[in-house]
Amino acid sequence: MKTFEGSMTALATPFKNGKLDEDAYRALVDRQVYGGTSVILPIGTTGEAVTMTADERAQTVKVAVEAARGRVPVVAGAGSNSTAETIESVGRVRELGADGALIVTPYYNKPTQFGLLQHFRAIAKAHPGFPLIAYNVPGRTGVDLLPETVMWLCDIPEVVALKEATGNMARAVDLVEKCGDRISLLSGDDFTVLPFIACGGKGVVSVSSNVAPRMMADLVAAARAGDLAKARDLQVQMNALHKLLFVESNPIPVKWALHLMGVFGPEIRLPLTPLSEPQAAKLKEELTRLNLL
Repeated sequence: MKTFEGSMTALATPFKNGKLDEDAYRALVDRQVYGGTSVILPIGTTGEAVTMTADERAQTVKVAVEAARGRVPVVAGAGSNSTAETIESVGRVRELGADGALIVTPYYNKPTQFGLLQHFRAIAKAHPGFPLIAYNVPGRTGVDLLPETVMWLCDIPEVVALKEATGNMARAVDLVEKCGDRISLLSGDDFTVLPFIACGGKGVVSVSSNVAPRMMADLVAAARAGDLAKARDLQVQMNALHKLLFVESNPIPVKWALHLMGVFGPEIRLPLTPLSEPQAAKLKEELTRLNLL
């Protein structure tokens, strides 16, 4: 069973005239590979998956897999608030050549902890041997996957990692206490990469690495190697960038940053709108400071 660790990027999705910009997406994948990213994750929150049709999501995963060319693993977002739909989505990304699936906890319908456990059991049973990363982001889903439940998920071989996006370091310690090294614990929060790894995490699923893949890869590598001074310097150096990339709803700022950098155009789908002018000016200033423009 594959494991996923290190600096992992939740890819933004470039659109052009209302459609996936395949050329820009391939270039973005190349940029990530050359920047030291260990795993790419298409069609997650940062990839605007919720505004895409099933066919568009399939096309995006297909292009990501082709562009990666086996150089890095591809883990595709496949979660929904319906277990049956999630099972179908996992099957689709598996057929398209993805190496694993990122499964967000079901949103809106607020399942119990037992319901969450049964959700992941059903997905794993339908796709034996296919790696799954559970994704806990209570701020967006309205449900929290508790450490005690994650401990039960450890009995499901297909669940190989957890993306934990609470930003709570006490939670990280609880997860290590209950799960040990059974699964890879991944920060879902760019602000906490160093402390999360210090608590036992194995990496990050990052938004900021869309913009600065080498800096994030170096930060994760230093933190995992125990080079506290270098990791701290990079965490602090990137702090203002992290703040600006979340000053409005993700992925509004990161897509604007990539536009400013000439990676792809500014197009974003409603109900999200382009970054406001005052914040755009601050972001441009910070990108210049980091020599990213």
